[in-house]
Amino acid sequence: MKTPTMAQRLAERERPEGAPVMRQRWARLLFLHWAWEPAAIQATLPPGLTVDLHEGRAWVGVVPFFMERVRPRGLPAVPGISNFLELNVRTYVHDAQGRPGVWFYSLDANQWLAVKVARALFHLPYEHAKMSATVTSRAAGNGCDVDFRSRRAGEKKKSRFSYQTPAETKAKEAKRGSLEFFLVERYRLFAWAGRGGRLFSGRVHHTPYRITSAPQATWSDQTMALAGFDVAGRAPEHVAVARAVDVEIWPLKQVAERARCESESGEGLGIGAGAPA
Repeated sequence: MKTPTMAQRLAERERPEGAPVMRQRWARLLFLHWAWEPAAIQATLPPGLTVDLHEGRAWVGVVPFFMERVRPRGLPAVPGISNFLELNVRTYVHDAQGRPGVWFYSLDANQWLAVKVARALFHLPYEHAKMSATVTSRAAGNGCDVDFRSRRAGEKKKSRFSYQTPAETKAKEAKRGSLEFFLVERYRLFAWAGRGGRLFSGRVHHTPYRITSAPQATWSDQTMALAGFDVAGRAPEHVAVARAVDVEIWPLKQVAERARCESESGEGLGIGAGAPA
């Protein structure tokens, strides 16, 4: 197991070699994070991954946002297909080589084709959901108010998030070494697939998020509960909103078997973890 160095975290910002397979835009992002007991998170991870820690604490988060202009490289966006809503639950991990990234417990979207493609090509746990969002613009340059709602297929309860996107002049890049840098500066995802179990890694590239705190945000805990995390009555320790970024997506690559075997990670793949920090 190799803990990521700051040099490795910064290196993840660099644009990968080769051609991306997809392009998209992530807009009106809200980040809500809770500290969690590292051992509880580790128990949910597949072999080859280790929970990434900031000052000894693991973190789980929920992120509602707008997916826009989603299309394969070289093709235009398609009305009715390329724009949809997403709501994901994640934690932060690294592999045996010390490469930091994101592990997703769930990803809800209101575009059935996107759900099927993401499951097939990226081995991600997407779920179809009925979702809606109302966006109310404020004065020029001052962002907008967002009312974001979601109900996963087969579930009765809804999730609701209300927040304000940041003004252009107030959003800043996260300071290196800060908690916000640790949480939002992530350019790699990990996925698990196959009957025998194979660990994959995929890269994304975008300019660093420009973020600001979001003290006015409100949220419900339904999505976290569905992922196995009980945060009822517990406010998140980190709440932030981000400006939109244009994103390039690279294809998945299998993590080397040797690197997996050398990892001292847990043997989980459970859903959720019951012990907050």
